Amino acid sequence: MDQQVLISVTLGCVATIAMVLVAFPGLFSESKAEQRQKTIQARPIRQSAHELRDPNARRKQVSDSLKDLENRTAAKSLTLETRIAQAGLEWTRQRYWIISGLLGLALGGAAMVINGSPLIAAASAASGAFGLPRWVLSYLRDKRFKQFRLAFPDALDMITRGVKAGLPLGDCLRMIAREAAEPVRSEFRHIIQAQGIGLGVGEATDRMAERIPIPETNFFTLVINIQQKSGGNLSEAMGNLSRVLRERKKMEGKIKAMSSEAKASAGIIGSLPIVVGGLVWVTSPQYISLLWTTDTGRMVMVGSACWMSLGIFIIKKMVSFDF
Repeated sequence: MDQQVLISVTLGCVATIAMVLVAFPGLFSESKAEQRQKTIQARPIRQSAHELRDPNARRKQVSDSLKDLENRTAAKSLTLETRIAQAGLEWTRQRYWIISGLLGLALGGAAMVINGSPLIAAASAASGAFGLPRWVLSYLRDKRFKQFRLAFPDALDMITRGVKAGLPLGDCLRMIAREAAEPVRSEFRHIIQAQGIGLGVGEATDRMAERIPIPETNFFTLVINIQQKSGGNLSEAMGNLSRVLRERKKMEGKIKAMSSEAKASAGIIGSLPIVVGGLVWVTSPQYISLLWTTDTGRMVMVGSACWMSLGIFIIKKMVSFDF
């Protein structure tokens, strides 16, 4: 009985740790991109008394705009409604919590039927109610941001061609809201709607940067704000930004190609114990059945699962590159 309690406590701890890691993926680490952004913004910039034509003064204005944008983004913690909107879902808060409660009840009931331990059932219910919905939102959010990154350079090219053809910026934005691919089309539609209620182009793009907090939208907002304040060649700025984003995408593809071997090795190493265990069970079921029919075997399985989870987590961190 004592060993069963120990097994239940161990599995409960593992489930709780997994729930925390899923619910708060950025709790213990900071992305390298954020570190580089803070390092760049922490560099001292020489003050200048010249007009905005002076390169130093213009550089200072760019730095100040970046700092203002970062402060506005950091000052607002993401609400549940914001995370749902970033995932591209049209759910209300009540619907989210209802679905979370149903998932928790389903996982808790399944764990109770399979294991019979109230502690395991409670940990499974907590994971289903709080960890799994957050993971789904994070997955959908990252997927939507990836789609936005793929379609955003085409939208910038539309602005570049439209401005060169003599169209106002507002007409270019409306053209993107009609013809661009999702989710760029819906985000630029929000910009048009914000302009319709009296907001300026800069404020409307600031809201888009808050809804889609990625470097691409921050750069776009920065270009629009600087152009609105001090003027300049908008078509050239948008063309340069589009080219930079495309080169960044090429670099990302090169990094994925160079790291594919390491990821394949990680997948093979992670799946090898499971595959070998399955083959042994097929060939000698009585030999491997001692792992789940005896107390010592259960303890070995719990320890092996903990070490395997830790190893997979470390390997994933090693093969995940951020730039």
